[in-house]
Amino acid sequence: MTRVDHYFRQPNLIRSQAIGGGSPDPLPRLLAQMLARAGAPATIERATSRPWASALFEGRRHAIGLRIAGPDRQERQTAFTTGLGDAEWALSGHFVADICVDEAGEDAEGLWLQLSALTIRDW
Repeated sequence: MTRVDHYFRQPNLIRSQAIGGGSPDPLPRLLAQMLARAGAPATIERATSRPWASALFEGRRHAIGLRIAGPDRQERQTAFTTGLGDAEWALSGHFVADICVDEAGEDAEGLWLQLSALTIRDW
């Protein structure tokens, strides 16, 4: 489980190294870009990543819990979700093949979004 907020040092977050013969996990860079897209204050409440493969492609499937707080949270959520599927994400060695909002809601701490993303290794 991972928790990230805007006050965490970004260089430490996005330095993902390859393990063994594989490529680095694109999740840390994706999370940093999601936080930038959501604006402050926003927090990654939960993030998981697991390998994914088809007959022709390999990549990773991600599940992300994002919280958006602040007085302008409604406008920022709308801006975050508008055009999310067509957004460009800069991920070295990977690209986002699919990203969507699975669930959304609001509680005492602000708005929350449950997102799913599929990143594919760019050969």
